Amino acid sequence: MSEDLTEKDALRLLREAGCDEEVVKHSVAVSNLAYELACKAAEKGYPVNVHLVKLGGLLHDIGRSVTHKVDHGVKGGEIARKLKLPPKLVRIVECHVGAGIPEGEAQVIGLPRRSYMPETLEEKIVCYADKLIKGKNRATFQQAMRDMINNLGSNHPAVQRLIDLHETVSKITG
Repeated sequence: MSEDLTEKDALRLLREAGCDEEVVKHSVAVSNLAYELACKAAEKGYPVNVHLVKLGGLLHDIGRSVTHKVDHGVKGGEIARKLKLPPKLVRIVECHVGAGIPEGEAQVIGLPRRSYMPETLEEKIVCYADKLIKGKNRATFQQAMRDMINNLGSNHPAVQRLIDLHETVSKITG
């Protein structure tokens, strides 16, 4: 199904779900950066589905049509399932929040008890690209770290997860 889904379809789905134009612009910027990163990984021989990354970047924030809270990934997953999107796309939508959320933390913050940690290359790339886009503008990793520390505190475990995600994506993209 995701092979049949086009970028135009994904943008239409975002708008039909009720995402405002700022969310759409952000999603386009995330998608473009994620696609660039995926292409670099593919050039280095990593088995990454660049089309899935492009679509995942576009649809990652579909849950913002319902909420702008931390559960927008979960809500987005629900929307994606109702739209009968492929499970790989649903996973990207669900696990892009923060630098991933492990099962124990998910339960503590009121999400359904399961892991929202990005596992596949596609999930990691979209999650990382989302951290480097503020609104529709690109930020550096250092800016993304400062933002996370300002929002969550320097001792929050998500800070180390972002560092780990940065190291992983940097390794596969060069």
